[in-house]
Amino acid sequence: MTVRLSGSTRLHLRPAVRQPAYDRDAQACGIVHLGIGAFHRAHQCVYTDDAMNAGDRGWGITGVSLRSADVHEQLAPQEGLYTVSERGPGAQPPRLIGAVRRVRVGPRDPAAVVAALASPEVHLVTLTVTEKGYLSRGPGSLYDYLGRALALRRAGGHGGLTLLSCDNLPGNGERLAAALAEYLEAKDSRTARWFRRECACPSSMVDRIVPLVADEDRDAVAAEIGMRDEAAVITEPFRQWVIEDRFAGPRPRWEVGGALFVRDVHAYEAAKLRMLNGAHSALAYLGLARGHAFVHQAIADPSIRPLIDRLMRQEAMPTLPAIGMDLARYADDLVARFANAALPHRLRQIAMDGSQKIPQRWLDVLAWHSGRGQRCPALLAALAAWIDFVRGNGHVVEDPMATRLASLWATAGRSGVVAGLFGLNGIFAASWLAPEADVQALTALLRAE
Repeated sequence: MTVRLSGSTRLHLRPAVRQPAYDRDAQACGIVHLGIGAFHRAHQCVYTDDAMNAGDRGWGITGVSLRSADVHEQLAPQEGLYTVSERGPGAQPPRLIGAVRRVRVGPRDPAAVVAALASPEVHLVTLTVTEKGYLSRGPGSLYDYLGRALALRRAGGHGGLTLLSCDNLPGNGERLAAALAEYLEAKDSRTARWFRRECACPSSMVDRIVPLVADEDRDAVAAEIGMRDEAAVITEPFRQWVIEDRFAGPRPRWEVGGALFVRDVHAYEAAKLRMLNGAHSALAYLGLARGHAFVHQAIADPSIRPLIDRLMRQEAMPTLPAIGMDLARYADDLVARFANAALPHRLRQIAMDGSQKIPQRWLDVLAWHSGRGQRCPALLAALAAWIDFVRGNGHVVEDPMATRLASLWATAGRSGVVAGLFGLNGIFAASWLAPEADVQALTALLRAE
C-alpha cells in the first residue's frame, strides 16, 4: 500500500495497515491540541480520525508542543502521519492516523501557536498538559497562549472556543475555566468577560493505557507495517472518552468512535481517578519497591495483588456515586488490563509527578474514610511506598516538588516526615489531615533510615 505525501514522497506500507478514508489535503484544521504527546495521538486523534472517516470535514488537528520539539521532529518529516498499534487480547491491525495536519513548537515559534489558536476556522482546543501544566502562569504557559489568542479572537469577531481538558483532574473543565478567567482578569478584563460569555470549558474523562515507546518498539512496528515510523504509538485495545455535552460551537462526531456525551462527567472522573489511576500509582510505588519494572509484573506479585484488589473494591468503590456502572466488573477489567504482558508499561513512567497525582487519586479516598472513622490499609501501604520513593535514595525523583520533599526528609527524618506531609501544618493537610493512628501506621511502614 502506497500513501502519497506532498511532492514525490511516498509511504510504502503493508496492505494490512488501515489508512484514512478521507482526503487529508481537503481537511481544514478545526482543532488545536496543546500537549501533543503519545496519549493524545493514541486517544483524541483516533476519535477524530473516526469522525472524519465517517464523513465529518474540517476537523484536522494542529498539534502544539509546549516544551520539547521531539514530537515535531518525529511527525514533521512524515507530514503528521503515524501509526497506532494495539497490543493484547482483541487487538486490531495497525492503523495509519491522518488527523494531525501540522505540529507547532511553542518555544520555537510562539507567534505561530497564537495564530493557530486565533484562526477563525478553529472551534476546539483540546489539552493534555498533565496535572502540573495547569500550575504555570508565565510566558509560554497554556494561559499565555490562550490569553493572547482569545484577545485576538475577540478583537476580530471570530467567536468563542470550546476548551476541552483531557487531563486526569477532577472537574478538569471547571478548573481550566476558573484558572483561565483569573489569568485573564489580571491581564485583560474585557477579554475575561468575553471568555465567560462566549467560550465553554466542558469536563471530560479519558482512558487508554499508552506506554512510552522505545527504539525496540519502533523496530517491532517497522517489521509489522513495512517501514520505520518514528512517531509510532503503541497502546491497548481499550479506549474510553466521556465528555460533558456543553460546547460553544460545532464539534466532530466523536461518538462514531464510541465517545459518550453526558450532562455530568464527575462520577465517571471519580471512578477512573480513584480506581484505575489510584491503582496504577499504587502499582508503581509498591512495584518499584519490590524491584519490578513493569505494571504486569507488579500486578502478578502475590504481595501486591491483594492490596490492589482491596484498594479498588473496599477503599475506592464505597466513595463513588452511583452512575449505572458495574464497578465490580470495572475492577475485574482493570486487573486484566494491568496484567496485559503484551503492553509493557514502565512503572517509572507512572511514578513521575506523584505529588500532583496523589491528592485526587488517594487522599480524597482517605479523607472520605477518615471522616467515617474508617481506615484504608491498602492505600496506607501505597502511600508509605510513595513517601519512601520521594526520599530519592539511589534514584532521581521526577516531580515538581522533588526538592521540597527531599528537604522535608532531610529535616524531619523518618519520625517526622509523615506529620510534615499530612499533619496539622503538613504540605497536603488541605487534602487529608491524617488521624494520629494513620500517622503512626505510615511511620511504621517506612523503611529504616
